[in-house]
Amino acid sequence: MKKSGIFCLLFLCFAIESCKNNEEQKEAEKAKIEADMVVNTACYKAFYDKDTIDLKVNTLESGKVSGDMTMKLDLLPHKMGEFSGEFHGDTLFVSYTFINEGNEKITYKNPMAFLKKGDELVLGNGKIETSMGASYFVKGEPIDFENVKYKFSKIDCEEK
Repeated sequence: MKKSGIFCLLFLCFAIESCKNNEEQKEAEKAKIEADMVVNTACYKAFYDKDTIDLKVNTLESGKVSGDMTMKLDLLPHKMGEFSGEFHGDTLFVSYTFINEGNEKITYKNPMAFLKKGDELVLGNGKIETSMGASYFVKGEPIDFENVKYKFSKIDCEEK
C-alpha cells in the first residue's frame, strides 16, 4: 500500500513538472512571435457583387506574414479573423482562423492562397481536404487564380 502511495506521489510530481514545461514552452514561443517585428503593412480590399473583403497584411522580419481579414458576404454571417503564413515565390499561403458574427463560440480554420500580381492579390480556388480536424489544400491539385471572384486592390490602411 505504501509503495502505491509513493508511486502516485511521484506520478503527480512528474505531471506537474510536465505542465510547467509546457507553459514555459508556450510563453517562449509567444515571446519569439512578439519579437518578430513587423517591417511592412499593406491593406487590400476586394469587391464582388454585394461582397466586401478587407485584408491587412503584415510582413515580419522573418519573412513570414500575419494579418487580419474581415469577410462581409451577402446573405451570410460576417467572418472576422486572423491569418498567418508565408510566401512561396509569388504565392502567399496562409491559414485563416476566424469566427462567424453572432456565433463567437465556434472557431474555424481554413487554408487560403493569394497570388501577388504587382499591387494586387488574387484569392485562389483550390481543392481542400480535411483530415483529423485539419483542412489543407490537396497536394498535386492546382490552385486556380484565373476563374476567381476576389481580386484585392491595395488601399491606404486605416488607423484604428
